[in-house]
Amino acid sequence: MAAAPHLILQPPEHPGQPLENPRQQQEHPEQLPDPEQQQKQQRDHLEQPLEQRLDHPAQTLEHRSNLEESPEQRRAADIIHLLSLYRPLIDAFVIDFFTERLWAQLPPAWQPALDSATPQQLAGLLGGHGGPGAAWPLSLLAFAAAARALAFPRGCPWGTPHQSPRLHPLLRRHIKLKKQHEIQRLGKLLRRLSQSTGCQRVVDVGAGQGHLSRFLSFGLGLSVTAVESDGRLAGVAKCFDWELLRELRKTGASGHGGHPRRRPNHPARPLTPRAPRHVPGRLDPAAPWGEFLLPPDPPGPDPAAQNPLGGPGGSEDGGPVLVTGLHACGDLSPALLRHFARSPAVAAVASVGCCYMKVSTAPQAPGCPPPGYPLSATVAALPGHQLSYRAREAACHAREEYEGRLRSGGARLCTHCYRAALESLIQAADPAKRHLGLQAGRNAHALGFHQYARLGLRLAGLDPSGVPLDSGAVEAMLEQQHKVLAFCTLKQLLAPVVETLVLLDRLLYLRERGFHCALVPLFNPLFSPRNLVLVAARTPLAAVLAEDSEDGDSSEDEDPGG
Repeated sequence: MAAAPHLILQPPEHPGQPLENPRQQQEHPEQLPDPEQQQKQQRDHLEQPLEQRLDHPAQTLEHRSNLEESPEQRRAADIIHLLSLYRPLIDAFVIDFFTERLWAQLPPAWQPALDSATPQQLAGLLGGHGGPGAAWPLSLLAFAAAARALAFPRGCPWGTPHQSPRLHPLLRRHIKLKKQHEIQRLGKLLRRLSQSTGCQRVVDVGAGQGHLSRFLSFGLGLSVTAVESDGRLAGVAKCFDWELLRELRKTGASGHGGHPRRRPNHPARPLTPRAPRHVPGRLDPAAPWGEFLLPPDPPGPDPAAQNPLGGPGGSEDGGPVLVTGLHACGDLSPALLRHFARSPAVAAVASVGCCYMKVSTAPQAPGCPPPGYPLSATVAALPGHQLSYRAREAACHAREEYEGRLRSGGARLCTHCYRAALESLIQAADPAKRHLGLQAGRNAHALGFHQYARLGLRLAGLDPSGVPLDSGAVEAMLEQQHKVLAFCTLKQLLAPVVETLVLLDRLLYLRERGFHCALVPLFNPLFSPRNLVLVAARTPLAAVLAEDSEDGDSSEDEDPGG
């Protein structure tokens, strides 16, 4: 199998020296744009009517060919320009489709084609695979092509999640198939990082119930410290560890006894009877590495946790450590990167982010940690780099899952239209209840709209009997389901672009400080949408990123319980 694509940045000649001003590294500083002229051009562009801006996407990739020193910086600049053209689209809430007449805001040239598009044709537009009988306006095709070109490759979906015969049965307990897939893939990468850096100690930040930590310690034999801010989750993790240790004592160190037959050509590696160390505490993004823990929330019965690394010198024995965070939420991922950048004791970091809408973006008060976006001087210097809450929330969408839903059709396609129609009813009844976080349940699509609306109105604190559900206006909204699907498809096209910008900003932050960096599509995006891992080290990453012969397209090919 061919190796997965990586976005790799080579460090400068002296990686140990941070770049105080990375723009000084450019070979032709005279080519840098005049910031005031840039801002004036952008203001002039944004003053154009929305239809004109949306109808000329071809401008997005040719407006600044010689402004940046690297492909990654050019990509970031082009993404920001693209988002500035389509900001009304990415900043819109789908639930406002009717209340804010979002369909009318689309370019008139796009509306007839999108109005008549089938779900399968929309899936083709989203995935770039074409569609039966689709005839899209050239400007719409250019928009879609620009979005796909600027988003970082997410890898090709393969198969479906299933039990891996090579993952030790004791390590499957309490773990959903998605998490099994993720801990195996990330665990293998961390093992290669360990071999490359000579580090046997790993700190897993935001460890939750300890599934990754358990795999790294019992399955791969690494020394692991698991840090979790919720003391209750840390307690659950300890219980799972004790349960596994008891089973190992019963069956011997291999842990094979009493478990299903395994294929002889895929034997499980014996487990190591070494549990991870669990430390309840929150990461303090502003503290020095030697003092990086805050008390857990809520406080537990145990005394306040100390830094699990034993001080600024590194681990308990003074050696270097690896730091990882699997789907570290919000500002936790930027905090991990900041600690790595200023802590020589940390040899490498592997971070998988999530919940970008929870990342701080506004300047903080004096003495508080800086915002989580932007991190890099490169992105911060680009006009229009700001990302709204709506844009960052959209970056968490599951594009591959939505494309599959469009291709298969079915009742689930009505969900967005139902919610947008309900929002219209709620705002008509009580404008103060706008944008309530209503959760009608996973099976809302199986309800008729009247039943769905009555449930939603009650959740909003409104009396359903006072809201006309049989009106012609309601029927007219429900007949526009195909338009809502088309609008969602356009937002889904931009979602990976926003995520790419957030991750590029993090990567460029490390690049500016001279580290070896890469973005790797590590997980199957079909059932693990946040599948891009940011890897950074103080030494070259070639050996770490090389796919060995055991890596493959399915979880059966994963190296498993160790």
